[in-house]
Amino acid sequence: MIQNKRGGKVKLHPVMPPIAEFDHAEKGDALNGMSSFYLSSPSMELALALEKLTNEKLLNLHNVAKRCNDTQMEDFIESEFLTDQIAAIKKISEYVSQLRRIGKGHGVWDFDQMLLHEGGPA
Repeated sequence: MIQNKRGGKVKLHPVMPPIAEFDHAEKGDALNGMSSFYLSSPSMELALALEKLTNEKLLNLHNVAKRCNDTQMEDFIESEFLTDQIAAIKKISEYVSQLRRIGKGHGVWDFDQMLLHEGGPA
């Protein structure tokens, strides 16, 4: 979006998918993998790792803009992405902490119901 506004060309490159172990016997739960309650959702720890990776990449981009004295780009990254990214990391971190406390079993079902009634994903 900002690239087009500034007269540049967007060149997209392929993105490699992350490595995930959903078939691991000890990692087959809502916290580390998939359970029967989370058949269509990625694990919370994987989601947290992806959010942190995204945040790291945005910070790297912000640093490039800063080195190039591009304050408009810095402001764009901060206002459009970084604030929301921090909120998402915080929320998913809270979910991971809750899942670690409840462990496996019926508590995971209760957690799933809590997410369902929150009105959507993190």
